[in-house]
Amino acid sequence: MAIQKLVQSTHPVLTKQAQPVTQFDATLKDLLLDIEDTLYAEEASALSAPQIGISKQVAMIDMELEGLLQLINPKVKSESDEKILDLEGSVNLPGVFGEVERSKMIVVEGNDLEGNTIELTAYDDVARMLLHIIDQLNGIVFTERAKRILTDEEMEAYFDNE
Repeated sequence: MAIQKLVQSTHPVLTKQAQPVTQFDATLKDLLLDIEDTLYAEEASALSAPQIGISKQVAMIDMELEGLLQLINPKVKSESDEKILDLEGSVNLPGVFGEVERSKMIVVEGNDLEGNTIELTAYDDVARMLLHIIDQLNGIVFTERAKRILTDEEMEAYFDNE
């Protein structure tokens, strides 16, 4: 549909739990198209409705070769005890990166475009992205979970080593 403007990092929509989707109609499909267009325009790996100023439990993750994963009303049903510490960032916080500990494996329940309940199991990077985006939908910014925020010098060194 259209590329939407990202909200500023201080916008209250980012720190409040987004409203669940209750109507599975053309408006929802249009919102998902807007999220998709904005995700690609921002070169992001994931994007949620609150990041474009809309308080809805809707998000999308670019799974690269596997395509786009649409998330509607996602909730974590279970997660592994094994955790992994890795780097995270957000398009709403440009230049800010932190080390966040996340579960290695999760099971998520949500809805499809028709409102049917779906369940998926995710591992490693996909699990991390899902947990990050579900946090966003619940008003939790990744910096709240970060063990530490990296300095500019640490970021340069990190990307030089990749």
